[in-house]
Amino acid sequence: MPLVTMKQIMADSVKRATTDVDPAERYAVGAFNFSTIPEMVGIVEGARSKNAPVILMASLGAIKYIGSLELIAETAKGIAKTYPEVPICLHLDHATDMEQIKQAVVAGFTNVMIDASQEEFEVNIAKSKEIADFSHNHSPYGINGCSVEAELGMLAGHEDNIHVEESGKAYTDPALVKEFVTKTGIDALAVAIGTAHGFYKAAPEIQFDLLEAIRKETDIALVLHGGTGVPEDDFRKCVAMGMSKINVGTGLKKVYTDAVREAIKTLPETEYDPRKIAGPGRQAIAKEIASKCDLFNCTGKTPDVLKSIYA
Repeated sequence: MPLVTMKQIMADSVKRATTDVDPAERYAVGAFNFSTIPEMVGIVEGARSKNAPVILMASLGAIKYIGSLELIAETAKGIAKTYPEVPICLHLDHATDMEQIKQAVVAGFTNVMIDASQEEFEVNIAKSKEIADFSHNHSPYGINGCSVEAELGMLAGHEDNIHVEESGKAYTDPALVKEFVTKTGIDALAVAIGTAHGFYKAAPEIQFDLLEAIRKETDIALVLHGGTGVPEDDFRKCVAMGMSKINVGTGLKKVYTDAVREAIKTLPETEYDPRKIAGPGRQAIAKEIASKCDLFNCTGKTPDVLKSIYA
């Protein structure tokens, strides 16, 4: 199966989120940051084990480390061919450089995020619209071969080149949502409702009343950033209230490095095979993704995703 757009992979979830269905039937597609190619494979293996769709997220740091947008895009295409039973979207996360985002579209990413959330409202609209117009018309996969996510409001925490102090965070204003979505033409909206990037010092206080108000203002996909450390019951409530994509990054880094550290401890000093060191990290990632698929109620949803795309 070729890579699919985020709009495609979340269409069934969004339909459930925006119609009068049993909240227990709703689900969110997991979106997971990677830093290395073995992590990419581990993420997809975890999703495959649960018959679930998955979104691979490349941060700016991952691009710099792996080497290029093109290398990541070609690798993702190869993974999609190797695991054809898994619907996979390749997503550029929290990008601010307009030219780099456009380069990602041309390279073959199937979703990009323009993060102009620190800009004034009208500037955020203008930049998000420019990226949406470009992405919808310049993908190598044809018109609408790449979808777009933008952010309204600001999450606290650190995400590569974006740093927002706790005092500088800003919740998403529901009164601005409809105007923002309409004028930009984006396909998914990242919302600020109380989560933050990185590890939490205390459990986040998610503003569920705010999520409810935002969900009433738009019928496009809503995205929850800052998924590491959110209590499981809060995740379930967000999904039941109409969240269609949940991002997890920092926690996966810990899972991977903890497994690698443990492997190094247990292996003899005469063992030089890097697969025996990095392999447990990939396996740990797969196990964690499988757990998240259950938590986001995404397990077993691949047939519904495929039906929404190809029916």
